[in-house]
Amino acid sequence: MSAPDVTVVIPTHQREEEVVKAVKSALAQEGVSVECVVLDDTREGTARAGLEALNDDRVRYLVRDVPSGGRPAVVRNEGAALARGRYLHFLDDDDMLAEGALEFAVGELERNPSRGVAIGWVVPFGDDPFWLDNKRSYFERAAKVARATPSSLWTVVHVLFRGTLFVNSACLIRREYFQPLGGFDPTIPVYEDVDFWMRAIRRYGHVYLDRPVLLYSTGKPSLMHNLGHEVKLVRESNAMIHAKYRRDHGAFEYHLLQACARLLPFEILRHLPFGG
Repeated sequence: MSAPDVTVVIPTHQREEEVVKAVKSALAQEGVSVECVVLDDTREGTARAGLEALNDDRVRYLVRDVPSGGRPAVVRNEGAALARGRYLHFLDDDDMLAEGALEFAVGELERNPSRGVAIGWVVPFGDDPFWLDNKRSYFERAAKVARATPSSLWTVVHVLFRGTLFVNSACLIRREYFQPLGGFDPTIPVYEDVDFWMRAIRRYGHVYLDRPVLLYSTGKPSLMHNLGHEVKLVRESNAMIHAKYRRDHGAFEYHLLQACARLLPFEILRHLPFGG
């Protein structure tokens, strides 16, 4: 059997109905061949019945021996090690891929062989009007900013000093680049996905997909990212991410980019020669 174009890695934890919808959205992608690697992070294997009912040999379902305790980096790294696809996509178990998302993302990276990551629009959905409006405004602004410049380094600057422009499930990466990056960092308490994708963009460059690629759930809180009372963890994680950047790229670059981000308005900053 030939290798699929894309491996979609889906960690799941006690979301029996949602994960089936997530898997179906991946299997429904047209124009590319897809496999789904679903890693159940519960001892009981709560998603087994729903996924086996799909009866699709493109789905590989595994129950992890020891639950991660809410560390998605560990689970995603295990899934990536099992992948056979040329590209990797990490889909959260309560989100869904938009129609045509993977075909478009793969196509853009095929047309841009010097770039390693593709990122696209996020369209939120959910039943809570407050959170839906909140996330819709956030992602509309993020799309506007991301669309305004093709610079990968500028994107990194914005993530470091002005806020992230993407979520984990809206990104695609060439599989051969995953291991050289060291995968997701399990030592970072939260925002480990922001750290990974920022490092990937900084090292391999990205293309921005000016179309919806992800339907993003604004529903019940995630075990892995229930941050309402975890301000300490957020601050600790941000400190670790910034320390890693200074270590990897030097204090001079870090502070130069920090000064630019703080002192210059967006319309000037996005035209600076930050490279691809």
